[in-house]
Amino acid sequence: MSQPTFATVRAATEALCAPLSPDDYVPQSMPDASPAKWHLAHTSWFFEEFVLRRFYDESFRYLFNSYYESVGPRHQRPHRGLLTRPTVGQIWTYRRAVNERMFDLLDSGSLTEELMEVVTLGLHHEQQHQELLLTDVKHLLSLNPLQPAYRQERAAKASAAPLEFTVHDGGIVEIGHAGPGFCFDNELARHRVFLQPYRLANRPVTNDEFREFIRAGGYGEPMLWLSDGWAWAQREGWRRPLYWSDSLEQEFTLAGLQEIDPHAPVCHISYYEADALARWAGLRLPTEFEWEAAAPTLPSPVVWNWTSSAYAPYPGFAPLNGALGEYNGKFMVNQMVLRGGSIATPPGHIRASYRNFFYPQARWQFSGLRLAGDVKQ
Repeated sequence: MSQPTFATVRAATEALCAPLSPDDYVPQSMPDASPAKWHLAHTSWFFEEFVLRRFYDESFRYLFNSYYESVGPRHQRPHRGLLTRPTVGQIWTYRRAVNERMFDLLDSGSLTEELMEVVTLGLHHEQQHQELLLTDVKHLLSLNPLQPAYRQERAAKASAAPLEFTVHDGGIVEIGHAGPGFCFDNELARHRVFLQPYRLANRPVTNDEFREFIRAGGYGEPMLWLSDGWAWAQREGWRRPLYWSDSLEQEFTLAGLQEIDPHAPVCHISYYEADALARWAGLRLPTEFEWEAAAPTLPSPVVWNWTSSAYAPYPGFAPLNGALGEYNGKFMVNQMVLRGGSIATPPGHIRASYRNFFYPQARWQFSGLRLAGDVKQ
């Protein structure tokens, strides 16, 4: 797999911003989301802070730090949408200035191997923010009563094969990144795990299948739900996936309000909803290890797949040195692992060992589920 270049990654972020108006860059729809303007600035801040070490504006170090406590104080995440200044124009100027300095440095050939590894990390970090930019913009536009489209192109109608299960023998399998190419530190160390025989669905659960769960009363049956999930569903009034209409016939998409495609994978559901549907179907969610072991047999992902695995370090895990050690390790608690990728994941950023993670109540990510089950011996 070819590695992304600085020019292509930076250009891809800017292309994602092309459909936005200046007014779209500033608002923050909820504390977990960030304004488009902040994504543009933060992904530039990363290269300034960890590679260039020369700063365009010292105040930007405070405004656009995300969660790096060891770097210094930062503007609080829930208040990012209040940053009307610096303006969108000033952020674009800042981004261009960082690009110029980075191009000069990369062209000079003076970067050490260690700093080149940081540049590579920064590019994959920016690709993560490309996906977050789309999820955050979608959530923002969904709250507008006019339900405007981010882009006009509609997704092609999906087709779904009959639901079937492939039996996997289990046994001792190796998990984690191996071979050349980039990986995040949370994909290491590669290690062995023992799996009981299991079966895994050939495709994700579809909208039509999830709609059947709703119409069967799945959201009103507490025996299907984990205790915390039931509490979240009652408190938040969950009765359908995020972005679905009350009629269960339409959903908000990046192309605006559209008729629900019955054969497309269900999307924008929490871990709790995924787990409840699996219980209703008499099945379960796969572990992240079962998912990775089966990955070579799975088609290209359309939605992230919730797994039943808690986000925790692998045996032998070692965070990166210095401030970059805050990148993954300190989040390894109270979150669940998702595997695969989605239509919002940049091309080339998907690999079998990739570990995405979110809190179990999160719904604004492109998240769905694939069913699994035990094999009786």
